[in-house]
Amino acid sequence: MWFRNLVFHRLVAGADMPADVLDSRLASHACQPCGALERETRGWVPPWNDDRLVRVVQGRALIAMGVERRLLPAAVVRREADERARALAAQRGYPVGRKELRELRAQVEDELLPRAFTQRRAVRAYIDAEHGWLAIDTASANVAEAMLELLGKTFDGLTVELPRTHLAPISAMTDWLAAGEAPSGFTLDRDLELRAADAEGATVRYVRHHLEGAEIREHIGAGKRATRLGMTWRDRVSFVLDDRLCLRRLDFLDVLREQAGSNQDEEERLQQDFALMAGELVQLLDDLIEALGGAEQAAAN
Repeated sequence: MWFRNLVFHRLVAGADMPADVLDSRLASHACQPCGALERETRGWVPPWNDDRLVRVVQGRALIAMGVERRLLPAAVVRREADERARALAAQRGYPVGRKELRELRAQVEDELLPRAFTQRRAVRAYIDAEHGWLAIDTASANVAEAMLELLGKTFDGLTVELPRTHLAPISAMTDWLAAGEAPSGFTLDRDLELRAADAEGATVRYVRHHLEGAEIREHIGAGKRATRLGMTWRDRVSFVLDDRLCLRRLDFLDVLREQAGSNQDEEERLQQDFALMAGELVQLLDDLIEALGGAEQAAAN
């Protein structure tokens, strides 16, 4: 239940709706099995192990996007098409041209796709209308964009935007490193990525490495900027912040997990874990936005 990554957006409008309305809208865009010639389908699936498409706990709505994909590697298609091309060339006495080879590959794909196995995965997210956050459990910009696209199709009037802060994450992280001090409520951990701003983008990565040494300051002095930085918030949640304001490798530490207890009822345990996680994240995000100079107001239309 605990999220592993976090891409978050501000809810601007259209997020506050009853659970039955949420469920009805999600059901109209439920994930369907791949058709015979479909590579991939997307839609809503239950976020927990039951049939409900939305679970509302303490006002926060937990949802999940399902992605079903047919497993047909391009290499398999190429190999089969190349074998057919060789056989056809031997039969005719001259090689297959590029256009005909492309047509062969398309034909092979159409033949093999209906027989390919399918795989389904789910990406969880939650809507916190009270505090104005949409939180997605992913570190992938493409997956987050797919979730936003599906939300847009499902909910007319739902408007979200990326949070904009007065300080860019890349500048703030570099300043924190140079000063050797994290903002209030945070500590610096031992994971770091530095990247040069020039066209080559030379990159240096540190894993489980102390970040107080002169070597780090020399890289910064040479023009490299911090694009990823490991941090811990109030000794409760550790993560790696990146230049897109994404929180990677979220780890809810022992002091927090102990509060979750060991309730034997799975339903109560899931609700308790979700409520605890979301409650911590809303405080973490508030502190992080403040550490980045506060939120910029969206420009008026």
